[in-house]
This record gives sequence, structure tokens and C-alpha cells, in this order.
Amino acid sequence: MGDSQVTIKLTSDEALVLSDWLEKLQMTDLSRVVDDPAVWAPIHRIAGTLAKSLPGLFAPDYDHDLRPLGSGFGRRRTDR
Repeated sequence: MGDSQVTIKLTSDEALVLSDWLEKLQMTDLSRVVDDPAVWAPIHRIAGTLAKSLPGLFAPDYDHDLRPLGSGFGRRRTDR
């Protein structure tokens, strides 16, 4: 495989959901959840890439209490 790379395409909602989950995962004792340290680097790389790709995460009106996917999960709240 060498230098080959893999591209994964996600919708904005999917990326937000995954980013939120990865943030929670990284806040835990990662070694308890992921027993193979070789997996940690890709987890951190994916989380970092998502964070850079989702500027809405840092918007003041971003709601960390994400609603279920079917009702707009991962979208910023505009009803305030």
C-alpha cells in the first residue's frame, strides 16, 4: 500500500456527528476504549481534519446538545 491515501466523503451532518463522537472519545482514557495504540494516530488525524473542515463547530451559536439525526442532528441552532 505504501503512500496511497483513502478519501472518505461525508455529508456536513455526518461529519458533525462523527466529530462530536470523536471529541467525546478523545476525552476518555483512549487506551480503555481502543486497545491498539496504532489506531490512536488515525483517530487524532481524522478528528483534526474534521475540526478544520467544520468552522461551524466554533460558532457562538453552535449547540453541543445535538438533536437526533432525523431532526437536524448536527446543525447549529437558529431558533434562539
